[in-house]
Amino acid sequence: MRVLGRLSRVTRLVERELKALFSEFGLERGEFDVLATLRRAGSPDGMTAGMLARSSMVTSGAVTNRLDRLVAKGYITRDIDPSNRRAVLVALTPAGRDLIDRAVAAHVDNERRILAALDQHQQDDLAATLRTLLLSLGDESTAPRTLGNP
Repeated sequence: MRVLGRLSRVTRLVERELKALFSEFGLERGEFDVLATLRRAGSPDGMTAGMLARSSMVTSGAVTNRLDRLVAKGYITRDIDPSNRRAVLVALTPAGRDLIDRAVAAHVDNERRILAALDQHQQDDLAATLRTLLLSLGDESTAPRTLGNP
């Protein structure tokens, strides 16, 4: 119980920190995730909504809600994919790109601050231990990525 209790407390404290950080940028966690995913993709054409749903491992309905909010805020555009009219391409606007660049920089600084009590070796050990636990619980997002498992 001591391990799971501590994991639970750490999760609550980190979630509180992240919520406060993202709110400084007018974002919720899921909105940050969408913007960061689009930024990492790097394509000026964006990604399909389906690709975003798969990468974030949430339902298409949840992605649609996030996209609706981000369009309303002016951070993304949604357009019909000219090569497949059944698909919708989602792309960052210049305002969205600027916002996510600033938010990611703040997020990295925040992570450094949160983990400052651990030296690099301890951070590496913790990351490896948590990955092992996640894999044992069936978390596919931590599995090695291959061509068949993007």
